[in-house]
Amino acid sequence: MGDTNHQYRQCRRCARTREIASLGWSRLGGSVEVARRTHQRRSTLLVVIFAALFGIFALTSIGSPAHADEVGTDEYDYIFAGNVKYDSEPVGDVLIKVSGGGYNAEVVTDEDGKWRIGVPEKGEYEITLVEDSLPDGVVVVEGEAVVDAEFGLTKNKTVNFFLGEGVRVTVSFFDQFVDRAVNGLNFGLMLALAAIGASLVFGTTGLSNFAHAELVTFGAVMALLFSVFWSWPVFVAIPVAVVLSGLFGLVLDAGLWRPLRKKGVGIVQLMIVSIGLSLALRYVFQYFIGGGTYQLPGAGAAEITLFGSVALTVTDMVSMVVSVVVLLGVAWWLVNTRIGKATRAISDNVSLAAASGIDVDRVIRIVWVLASALAGLSGILWAYFRPGIKWDMGAGILLLIFAAITLGGLGTAFGALVGSLVVGMLVEISTLWIPSDLKYVGALVVLILVLLVRPQGILGRRERIG
Repeated sequence: MGDTNHQYRQCRRCARTREIASLGWSRLGGSVEVARRTHQRRSTLLVVIFAALFGIFALTSIGSPAHADEVGTDEYDYIFAGNVKYDSEPVGDVLIKVSGGGYNAEVVTDEDGKWRIGVPEKGEYEITLVEDSLPDGVVVVEGEAVVDAEFGLTKNKTVNFFLGEGVRVTVSFFDQFVDRAVNGLNFGLMLALAAIGASLVFGTTGLSNFAHAELVTFGAVMALLFSVFWSWPVFVAIPVAVVLSGLFGLVLDAGLWRPLRKKGVGIVQLMIVSIGLSLALRYVFQYFIGGGTYQLPGAGAAEITLFGSVALTVTDMVSMVVSVVVLLGVAWWLVNTRIGKATRAISDNVSLAAASGIDVDRVIRIVWVLASALAGLSGILWAYFRPGIKWDMGAGILLLIFAAITLGGLGTAFGALVGSLVVGMLVEISTLWIPSDLKYVGALVVLILVLLVRPQGILGRRERIG
């Protein structure tokens, strides 16, 4: 009887277990079914949303251009932008090219004739409108398809191409010549400040100082430090930069050049040392200020029309006045002071000057200070003329400095002045006939031609041979 009851209870447990199990499986199956349907609904909803987004994107892409009028604007901070119009109507699908500093890019104008190109750094760029991409009947006046453009104080520069029926109001050749001559005079005066210092160093020591270019850069960098980085007034920053340039020359002479002279190092060896010093200083400047281009306060100011087509900024006019005053002061110093006369005597004959009781080392030390200060001032004015300050800016005019010294006559300060004015005028005026990229080459060609006729230079003395 007991066994029967026990079996009965087990059967009831098994039945209940099967019932619970069947109920659980049915519930689980229902849950799975609900989950499956929910997943289907979510999948369908995602498909619908994706299809809607894709449709909106497709409609947007069809309804608007794919920004073919912009290149490099997301990658670079400095941006050229402009319009291409023909009789006040926009011209689309025109190819625009930008090149400069080893960078090249091109873009096609949109339907509104607009375009934008980003460039890696400030500097001078050549912007070209490709005439073959213009529609039939649209013409460009000769010389207006290529524009040389530079940034001012901002990171944006607008360059427009407004085309018409091929009729333009042009400037006469005489007006262009006068305009180039004035700019050449400005450039020549600035170049003379650096050339006179280098010529005095050569005359008193016999050294062709290739590091003179870095003395030019040093003055500009010091002016940048005080006026921009430290926010000093520019009329205070510039004199301080010039004084520091003179002290830098004193340090170089006391720490390097004088010990080498005392050891009897030859001129060729000294020249090689100057090349090494030039490279070292150049990369020191790059380490501290980087590879970008900086502007001094007042650079890029509006031009004022003086006469005809001649237009100068206030900075240009101040630069010319300062250059003339300083050059007259140096000329008076050379002619009327004892140190100036001693400098000219050492340039003529260092042995005879020493035998006459002149302290050669003291005079050379003063010459180094003066030459470095003049080079620093030249660098500041060169930064306004370019415009911009860069770590290797002095190297860009080093050959022109040597050309001016050689053209005027080796070792003569007044010859360096005359040679600088000639080189400056030739560099600017030559752009009337040759591309601006070749203007420095033109000055060097003229230098060679002059030396073939007069080897001693314009104011130099013919050397006696034998």
